[in-house]
Amino acid sequence: MTAEGPRSGASRNVVGIGIVGLGKILSQYLETFERLPHARVVAVADLNAARAQEVAAEVGARALSVAELVADPEVDVVLNLTIPAAHATVAHAAIEAGKPVYSEKPIAASAAEAIGVLDAARAAGVRVGGAPDTVLGAGIQTARAAVDAGRIGTPTSATATFACAGHESWHPNPDFYYQAGGGPLLDMGPYYLTTLVTLLGEVTSVVGAARTARPTRTIGSGPRAGEIIEVAVATHVTGVLTHASGALSTIVMSFDTAGTESPKIEVHGTGGSLSVPDPNRFDGEVRLRELGSPEWEVLEPAAGDIRGGRGIGVLDLVGAASDAHVRASGALALHVLEVMEAVLGSAETGQALAIDSRVERPDPVPLIHS
Repeated sequence: MTAEGPRSGASRNVVGIGIVGLGKILSQYLETFERLPHARVVAVADLNAARAQEVAAEVGARALSVAELVADPEVDVVLNLTIPAAHATVAHAAIEAGKPVYSEKPIAASAAEAIGVLDAARAAGVRVGGAPDTVLGAGIQTARAAVDAGRIGTPTSATATFACAGHESWHPNPDFYYQAGGGPLLDMGPYYLTTLVTLLGEVTSVVGAARTARPTRTIGSGPRAGEIIEVAVATHVTGVLTHASGALSTIVMSFDTAGTESPKIEVHGTGGSLSVPDPNRFDGEVRLRELGSPEWEVLEPAAGDIRGGRGIGVLDLVGAASDAHVRASGALALHVLEVMEAVLGSAETGQALAIDSRVERPDPVPLIHS
């Protein structure tokens, strides 16, 4: 896609979406597309041909191969829901076909792969976007509006916490979460770090620490319940991020806790503090406590997409006025991936690591009711 917008979707006022990878997250995207009149799934592809036929029949699309899907003239944008190891391969196929591509998180298996994707897209003149798009929802955007309006003064610090016992208790096939490319930071970190960059701007350096509490995990549900799997990643990761603004963010990402009462995200400034809702959701209560006030104030939604739902970033990708105005952009996804890799790298070396990529804060989202 060129900077002018989607080539065929714009002419018929409906964005034709081709989906590659039809796993667990698919249903959330379909729920969003079903209620948006200007979005239509026209083609699907999956390694499991029977699964592709099933989904195609369900949504009124065509089951195609990946090569057929990216070349199909009715496909205006490719939605890449494959496993992270395949993200770059599918993205390159879409780019070579001249199609914009939006990938689930992380945008690629490594920052190096992501750079290759973005370089190819730039050369081909097509756009690349990446999850999460939860930051476009009313929850995070209302928090951003409060920061931008100076409600907390100059931002100085933030905390971000995700902590649970691990996904093996509910996921029937949790192996991936404990293999290379998994772990709490790479799994859940994109939601939290994308939010921190949206609120406070790009990160310039990080310091990290990590550990693995147990060498094995036991699957707790499904046909493999009771099976023991090996753990090959850090399951508790902490980090301090220095933003270009000078603000410091402290993150905790863990699969090693019974539970936590820590806020998901808090942002503090010279004039107050902000309690930010779950970054894995599009909505949620935003609370503000100004310096000197004895109570927290619940803020009314002031910005963001109230309709929410995974997939709004796909439509933002093709509908943005220019490449620079894409909010859930590939550049932002690359920056977050590089930060996560650097946190883990710092944990291994014991050294602070600089972040090479640069990214502007995405454009704010106006209040959208429908």
